[in-house]
Amino acid sequence: MFVFNSRNKRWIGSMGAVLMGAAVVCVPMDVQASGALGSSSQVGISADLEAVEDTSVLEVAMNDIVISEFNLDGYSNLGIVTVSEGKVNIRETPSTDGKIVGKIGKDAGCDVLGEEGEWLHIRSGEVEGYIKAEYVLTGTDALQQASTLLKKVAKVTTDGLKVRTEPNTECEILDMVGSGQNFDVLEELDGWVRIDLDGETGYLSTDYVEVGSQLDEALTISELLYGEGVSDVRVAISDYAKQFIGNPYVWGGTSLTNGADCSGFVLSIFSHYGISLPHSSRAQANCGTTIGTSELLPGDLVFYGNGSGINHVALYVGGGQVVHASNARVGITISSVNYRTPVKAVRLIQD
Repeated sequence: MFVFNSRNKRWIGSMGAVLMGAAVVCVPMDVQASGALGSSSQVGISADLEAVEDTSVLEVAMNDIVISEFNLDGYSNLGIVTVSEGKVNIRETPSTDGKIVGKIGKDAGCDVLGEEGEWLHIRSGEVEGYIKAEYVLTGTDALQQASTLLKKVAKVTTDGLKVRTEPNTECEILDMVGSGQNFDVLEELDGWVRIDLDGETGYLSTDYVEVGSQLDEALTISELLYGEGVSDVRVAISDYAKQFIGNPYVWGGTSLTNGADCSGFVLSIFSHYGISLPHSSRAQANCGTTIGTSELLPGDLVFYGNGSGINHVALYVGGGQVVHASNARVGITISSVNYRTPVKAVRLIQD
């Protein structure tokens, strides 16, 4: 994960200001000794930049300062993936014949470990391998791009954390979430963070979350596995659903490319396979056969809710993962099946 300390006041400033600060670090010792940096004349940063003849030294210093300023743990040489759509394969060896060990999408972050011809050796999340260099921004371009991609999140640090409808412990419980789950932060309050929970507003106590920022990361192949004994149609439905990850969320929408809400996403996935569903998560929960969450197979539906009933639906794709249209900020995404507490599971495919 790509995390910064939310208490660091430098977060408020622009990335450009931090990058310009790198010039001071890089100025050769003879320039510093001459008193240029401490002069009261109109020398400034531009003159310091001109004093740096080795641009590679400047770039390294910029990288180090940005990583330090934003506490980007796990990144020593930041790269940003620039593929236009879909996800790029990460391979075990620097060859198109190499085994695929993960997949990474547009705007995801990676640590560039080395270079072999037209390939970069990278690490992103739990995945390490090789990707074509043409798909990755590096150096100052990556640093500049990263400043526009960081999103503030709250990471839950305890199991069974109550999501409240208001920022106090006396109000209604909206849901319960598990340790390690991340939620978009809409606002930081005194002792609470306001989060987006699949399009609904909820509040988490800051005693049980870590607030920071992150970039998207690669998915391991194990995160995309289905398990043994899965029918072809279940594999096909899961594969079909995952290709729309990253596409937008639109309330009331049913378009897998231009925008869908949670039930519209599920409706359109199953419509592709000749199965008709109503456009409502509550109505979809009454379709098919109710099963236990321990019985889930790819292609089954998982439902989430609050005190007033079911309000969200996701498609189980195996490996403990669901794909769903989450909210307007996240869009169609992949999550742990327990990122919220499931209240019901339904089987539509009888095989």
